Amino acid sequence: MDEPEDAVTADADDWRPCSPERYQLAEGARWHEGRLYFVDLLRGTLHSFAPGDGRGRPRVEAELGVPLGAAAPVCGRPGEWIVAAGPGVAVLPPAPGGPPHRPARPEEDAPHPVRMNDAACDPHGRFWATSMATDAAPGAGSLHRVDRDGSSHRVLTGLTVPNGPAFDPSGSTLYLADSARGLIVAHAVAPDTGELGPARPFVRLGAGEGRPDGMTVDDRGRLWVALWGAGLVHCYDARGRLRAAVPVPTPHVSSVAFGGGRMYVTTALHRLADPDPLAGAVLARPSRVTAPPVARYRPEPPWAGPVAGARPAGSERRETRAGETSGPERNRGRSLANVSYIAYV
Repeated sequence: MDEPEDAVTADADDWRPCSPERYQLAEGARWHEGRLYFVDLLRGTLHSFAPGDGRGRPRVEAELGVPLGAAAPVCGRPGEWIVAAGPGVAVLPPAPGGPPHRPARPEEDAPHPVRMNDAACDPHGRFWATSMATDAAPGAGSLHRVDRDGSSHRVLTGLTVPNGPAFDPSGSTLYLADSARGLIVAHAVAPDTGELGPARPFVRLGAGEGRPDGMTVDDRGRLWVALWGAGLVHCYDARGRLRAAVPVPTPHVSSVAFGGGRMYVTTALHRLADPDPLAGAVLARPSRVTAPPVARYRPEPPWAGPVAGARPAGSERRETRAGETSGPERNRGRSLANVSYIAYV
C-alpha cells in the first residue's frame, strides 16, 4: 500500500501545542511564507505563528468583530488578505488608517441569518467561500466563487455546513465537504472559467466516524481531512481510498496544514462540555509530508485599493452575529472599519 510518509506510525502523543493559547473555534490553517495563519472563527480574529521566532506566542493580525471563516493572501499586495467574514467576502488592507468603509447591515426579513464558514483560493487565483445559516438550518448554505475581476457568483446551493474547499495541485478538482451530511464530493473545475462539473461522491463517513471539516491537498495529490468529533485526520488518495488515519489527542479537529517540516491542526473548545487540556490548541508534529504553497487571490487587473465593484454600506442581505474581539497579543488592529465588501451571501 502506498502510505503517506510517517503518517501511519503517528501516535497521539507526537503532537505538541504551538503555544499556551486555547481557542473557542480555531479554523482555516494556512502555511504562508514561514508562518502558520489561522482564525478563531467566532471571535473574528486572524492569527499567525512563526515556529522558532523566539516569541512563543501567536500574533493577532486582525480583529474583525464578526465571524471570520478563513483568509487567503492577495498576490502582489504584501500583508493584504481576502477574507470570508460576516455576511460576505471582503478585502483586508495591510494596515489600518485607510478610508473607513462601514460594513452594511443585512435585510431584516431574510429567511435565515447567514455567515461565511470556510474558504480557499484555487491555483488559478480565484477565491471560493462557503456560507451557512447561523443555526445550521438544512440546505441554507452555498458555495460562492469570487473571480479575478472581483465579480462574485453563487455556484452551489442546498448545502448545510459546507467546509473545505480544497483543490488538487493542478486546480482541476475541487473537494467540498458538507459536514452535517458526513459527505465529501469532488467536482471537475474548468481552468479558464471556474465552472464546476457535476458532483462526484468522494468519501462518505458513517455515524460515529466524525464529520469532515477543514481539508488540504499535499504535493502528491492526497486529500487530508480534519474529522470534527473524532480526534482524527484522514488521508485519502485521489480515488477516495483511505491511506492513513492520524490520531489527535482532542476530539474537535477543525483544519490541517503542512509546512516547515511539520503537520499542523487547529482544534476547538466549542461545544465541549468537559474539554480536555488540549482542546482549542493549535497542535504540531514533525512530518515529511509536503504541500503546495498556499494559493493566493490574484486580482486582474491589480487594484490600488479595494476590489473593483465593492458594494456600498447597507447592501448586505442577511444578519450575522458579532463575535467577541478581545485578544492578548494585538498586532495591527485591523477591523471591518478598514475594508470594503465585494460579495454578500
